[in-house]
Amino acid sequence: MKRLLLLITVGAFASLAVAGIAHAAKVTVVHGVPDLTVDVYVNGELTLEGFEFETITDPIDLPAGDYQLDIRPAGAPADSEPALSGSASVADDTNASIVAHLDANGNPTLSVFANDTSTVAAGDARLTVRHTAAAPSVDVLADGSAVFTNLANPDEQSADVPAGTYSVSVAATGTTDPVIGPVDLSLDAGTAYIAYAVGSLQDGNLNVLVQTISGLGGSPSGVPSGTVGLASSSSGLPTWVIAMLSIAAVGVVTSGLALARSRR
Repeated sequence: MKRLLLLITVGAFASLAVAGIAHAAKVTVVHGVPDLTVDVYVNGELTLEGFEFETITDPIDLPAGDYQLDIRPAGAPADSEPALSGSASVADDTNASIVAHLDANGNPTLSVFANDTSTVAAGDARLTVRHTAAAPSVDVLADGSAVFTNLANPDEQSADVPAGTYSVSVAATGTTDPVIGPVDLSLDAGTAYIAYAVGSLQDGNLNVLVQTISGLGGSPSGVPSGTVGLASSSSGLPTWVIAMLSIAAVGVVTSGLALARSRR
């Protein structure tokens, strides 16, 4: 997916830009679908600028509201069946990540993950791994030892660990031969690190993206920080475009979401 395309009304953007929205939702959008260009319709409207594979947006504070998100292959007619579709009401106090990724069979899909912003013990960091790649179940190893085992798409596993630098790799379940990594991952105390396995094992483009949430030491809830990726983490989009994208994506967060899928 080299492009996510999006338009929201000026009124919606103006409400988003107001500082200090009380109890707003916080949403981060992760792009984990390779080699697919799409058009994104929000409330029936379309824009023509992009959001690239292996990108994580900064977290956005969003007002509550109702949104409709439809994603179509680039250039498809506006009245054609969406590849992915969701309709929902956005609730306050949501902290979530919306991930466009491949399912275990290699089909594009959307997954929503609630982000754990609870306090971590002094000297600890939180490591969460989310399997969002077209690949079999995997084990996640740190310094050669399995930390998470038998992790399947689209599941996640999490643990609080001592802060420090770890050599992290991903291997097929029951093996130690890496399909991703090893890479050095430095974990700071009081910070949550969320690692996403993205891409396709068959196509040879597996990678790891990392989202961070800081300020979790000694505080009941964290404030999402900027994100970093082991691949590119900068969207290259103007802030208002990222904000609009997040408004659209958050329509998937708190509802009974119906996903409609179609293959190109």
